[in-house]
Amino acid sequence: MVVLGAGFGGLELATTLAASPESLEVILVDRAEGFVFGYSKLDVMFGRAAPDQVLHGYADLVNPGVRFVSAEITAIDPVTRRVETSAGPFEADVLVVALGADLDPSATPGLLEGGHEFYTVPGAFAAADALAEFPGGRVVVAVTSTPFKCPPAPSETALLTHEYLTSRGLPADITLVMPLGTPIPPSPDASIAVLAAFEERGIDWVPERLVRALDPARKVAILSDDTELPYDLFLGVPQHKAPRVVAESGMTVDGWIPVDPLTLETAYPQVYAVGDVTSVGTPKAGVFAEGQASVVAARILASLHGSPDGTEYDGRGVCYLEFGTDQVAKVDVKFVAGQRPIGALIGPSAELAADKTAFGRDRIRRWFGRDWVSAPSTGR
Repeated sequence: MVVLGAGFGGLELATTLAASPESLEVILVDRAEGFVFGYSKLDVMFGRAAPDQVLHGYADLVNPGVRFVSAEITAIDPVTRRVETSAGPFEADVLVVALGADLDPSATPGLLEGGHEFYTVPGAFAAADALAEFPGGRVVVAVTSTPFKCPPAPSETALLTHEYLTSRGLPADITLVMPLGTPIPPSPDASIAVLAAFEERGIDWVPERLVRALDPARKVAILSDDTELPYDLFLGVPQHKAPRVVAESGMTVDGWIPVDPLTLETAYPQVYAVGDVTSVGTPKAGVFAEGQASVVAARILASLHGSPDGTEYDGRGVCYLEFGTDQVAKVDVKFVAGQRPIGALIGPSAELAADKTAFGRDRIRRWFGRDWVSAPSTGR
């Protein structure tokens, strides 16, 4: 079993397969140093945790049933299920592609020169330094292209930026630019709560637009409708695309890997894909990749016995949404092919902050076999 990518999907899949009583060789390949929860990037950005507290090194994987290979993947042949890497080739009986989406800040003119992106780990850590040195003023938080990972994250960033600056007595004139008509489209209740929080804090909401370029000399963001927004600090969500090695494999259609939305099977026998690299129809977020990985693991294990498995992906996921001031909400959403997505809002409340911390700790214990003793608090 060869699993490409050690994010939510890859870690969950490898852990589940290795825990089975079957005699399996599970190989997990990733080029990164370690795993970082998406929300942990915000913890570092806003001074609530240090980088070394949120990085879970792959060298710490202790599951004896998983062989972790630190390597760059250079080629994927989905027909033969052969993978070329900087550590040598691997030939799989079953191949799972869980490589996520690559981020390309350079695709937005002026972003690297005139702003900060906060979706990559290095970008978020650099944004922490920029925020720590920022004297306050006009902040633009914006999405530069679609699709993008974790749709609630830009709203969280706007709210947490407001809290971060005002708690220090600094001026905070914040604008959020998003391509969506509402902040959380699957959940009207969540969108209403977020928009109310924006109004309470004086955060400007600019829907159904993108930022297509920055003019660093004039310090303005140029929107998709050719209007301009001046800024003192720009925090951007960069362009997302499938990793180049995936695009070169021939597996993609319209930029992403198409899969059966119920089974996560690709067009190639014994090749699955999960998470952000797919066009499965759910948002690009780790919790959905984890759910998809559970389905793939069940189907793989059933096939080893030569028996059909009826496990199907239900499109459900639970996302946490920070409002600031120690208030956290939970959005329970479900995406079913051919149906309108539905979502319910729970909270926000201080109690759900502890629930979110437990969510992270439980997964680190499951995937890495240890306690996350340095898990950050949700306080300032």
